[in-house]
Amino acid sequence: MWMAALSVAGVAMFAPMSTAQAQGGLNKVAHDVSKTMKKAGRDTKAEVKRDASKTHSALTKAGNDTKTAAGEVTGIHKVGGDVGKAAKKVSGVSKKTGAKAKHTVKHAKAAAHADLTKTGKAIKDTVKTP
Repeated sequence: MWMAALSVAGVAMFAPMSTAQAQGGLNKVAHDVSKTMKKAGRDTKAEVKRDASKTHSALTKAGNDTKTAAGEVTGIHKVGGDVGKAAKKVSGVSKKTGAKAKHTVKHAKAAAHADLTKTGKAIKDTVKTP
């Protein structure tokens, strides 16, 4: 997903360079590239956030439905004693697994952002150098 944004920004970045003087100079080109990259980044971030929200809602609903179904089958809606301890362990493992998955996504997102920032700064330095 972010690769598509990068390729769109790359095309937008190199197309105006040939007519940089006709369009107002390198500062305008750099500004346009920066604006395009920011928009692509914001759009990507918003899409990832929407997907994460939908996934969270689906997992929460699935967990609640499972809990309700188990309560209907067993007739026990509030769990205590040994059964409650076992349920708490299962819940804890599930929460840890979900948290690890979320952290994996966030770390990948941060790494992609760092790469794009580094690339953008390198391109900016290249364009600024006479």
